[in-house]
Amino acid sequence: MSNILIVLSAAPIWTRADGSQYQSGVWAEEFVVMDEAFIGECNVDIATPGGVAPTIDPHSMDPAVVGQANVDHYRAYLEKNRARLEKPLVLAAVDTSRYDAIAIPGGHGPVEDLYKDPDMGRVLVEAERQGKIIAPVCHGQAALLAAKDASGKWLFEGRRMTSFSDEEEVELGTADNAPWLLADTLRKMGARYEKGPNWGVFIVRDRNLISGQNPASTAALAAAVLEALR
Repeated sequence: MSNILIVLSAAPIWTRADGSQYQSGVWAEEFVVMDEAFIGECNVDIATPGGVAPTIDPHSMDPAVVGQANVDHYRAYLEKNRARLEKPLVLAAVDTSRYDAIAIPGGHGPVEDLYKDPDMGRVLVEAERQGKIIAPVCHGQAALLAAKDASGKWLFEGRRMTSFSDEEEVELGTADNAPWLLADTLRKMGARYEKGPNWGVFIVRDRNLISGQNPASTAALAAAVLEALR
């Protein structure tokens, strides 16, 4: 049975360009859908920076945003898995060699902490070196920015990938006061960025790197990871 590590942001807020704080965290759909897909077929661990219990982004539990039926499902699943979420592994202590895949859900949390977390960078560098599957979705791709080699070169320069698009950030209403935009930053770092329709299902695979554009892409991303592991 394959082993998967899901790395979650530990940030409860996103610091905006003007210094204000926007409530954030992990996008519920991205964790729940991913974890549900993996848990029946793989051993799944959860890790965060410092082993801090993650915050679920309150916007991702708003019926007006995701629908009441989804909120009910996410709430029930999160409650069922409360013990796992309350005591995640400490990211700094993770032995990357134990895992076959590293998956990273989004929410705006990763653009607050994972993008600059040295332990996140270490895990990704080791995973890439060992040929592990690396699978971020939406804003989870911010974590990729932490992965640099000994000379400071970005590990994923020249690689094909997608992420939450700048256009989707604009439509969400969070672009104007953002300190930086994810897709724009990935392009500037040298990623070969690809985009599907706004809010539509879109994934990109470049060897061991499998990325999903937005929350709706989570199920397809998880399915692609499982297929790759098989």
